[in-house]
Amino acid sequence: MIVTANRVPITKGYEREFEKRFEQRLGAVDRVPGFIRNEILRPILGDCYIVMTYWESQAAFEAWAQSESFKQAHSNPAPNEMFAGPSALEIHEVIQVSEKKP
Repeated sequence: MIVTANRVPITKGYEREFEKRFEQRLGAVDRVPGFIRNEILRPILGDCYIVMTYWESQAAFEAWAQSESFKQAHSNPAPNEMFAGPSALEIHEVIQVSEKKP
């Protein structure tokens, strides 16, 4: 499994607007082959939101990133002043999972 983490620094005062964009998203990624889930993490300590997506494989993520659906999902960019700096995309391979036992 692959996890992408996009660290997005948001300018103070734009937090709610940033969150609202995800509430109103098209949801196109939800139907993409290889997609598992999407999480939006609000910072409690620190200043970056983290947009995480989980994929069955890196090939599935790359296919999404090159697709027309991706272009359409990102066709309404936020205003530049919403961002306190550049975002940073990280891609990780899951090598171990620990979960609470029932």
